[in-house]
Amino acid sequence: MLKSRLITAFILIPIVIAALFLLPPAGFAMVTLAVCMFAAWEWGQFAGFTSRSQRIWLAVLCGLLLAFMMFTLPDWQHSVHLFQVAGSLWAALCWWIVALLLVLGYPGSASFWRSSRPLRLLFGVLTIVPFFWGMLTLRQYHYDTDHFAGAWWLLYVMLLVWGADSGAYMFGRLFGKHKLSPKVSPGKTWEGFFGGLLTSALIAWLFGLWAPLTISPAILLICSLVAALASVLGDLTESMFKREAGIKDSGNLIPGHGGILDRIDSLTAAVPVFACLLLLVFRTL
Repeated sequence: MLKSRLITAFILIPIVIAALFLLPPAGFAMVTLAVCMFAAWEWGQFAGFTSRSQRIWLAVLCGLLLAFMMFTLPDWQHSVHLFQVAGSLWAALCWWIVALLLVLGYPGSASFWRSSRPLRLLFGVLTIVPFFWGMLTLRQYHYDTDHFAGAWWLLYVMLLVWGADSGAYMFGRLFGKHKLSPKVSPGKTWEGFFGGLLTSALIAWLFGLWAPLTISPAILLICSLVAALASVLGDLTESMFKREAGIKDSGNLIPGHGGILDRIDSLTAAVPVFACLLLLVFRTL
């Protein structure tokens, strides 16, 4: 299993980085839309859709919704303050606060949404749609003056999330004794949690030294810390929904890693939250 995970990671990471820096905005949007459609297909299990045709329709409807939102924008050099974008990012901030309460209160918190398919679908919309707009908004950050500025920001957030995940795994294996959330994800520990944050902090410091991130260190620290915390919450939230659905992995598309949601669960929280803080709260435009 570990060998398969490493091989897949070594293949996928260069592809992801190449997509960040080499694809034009329209191409990047299409790739991100496809990822979101796969995520919607997998979310169908969480919402209680068992047939393949139902989940296919869910993926298609997700793609149509995102495409419609894109085509209602005035042009590709859009402003973050447009309703489609700002509304999605603010919705993400609100949703992940609610998700934190759901995780902290689980399994009792599941009593009001467990039997409600519309609510579970709404949770999926609030997870996938803001993730899509967070990815596109960060990628187009200052695109008119520097085609790669947004790519650096997205790479930064991804490295934060990967660092938090890898650090949590290593520190948890070496020192883990105290369970972080045993009712949601028994394998996660407080030692791993703090180890992941430490790893993210180290990555933030090193990246800040060498990458062209033109921003106040204080604002960068706040955005990075909240994004790292959000990444943990995204992981725990997906674990909660998988536990309710009675499945181990959201899919089997990626060898050794499970499904698309298993790989982007942390990013679905970290990316829109980071974008919202960076562009709407602190207004670093």
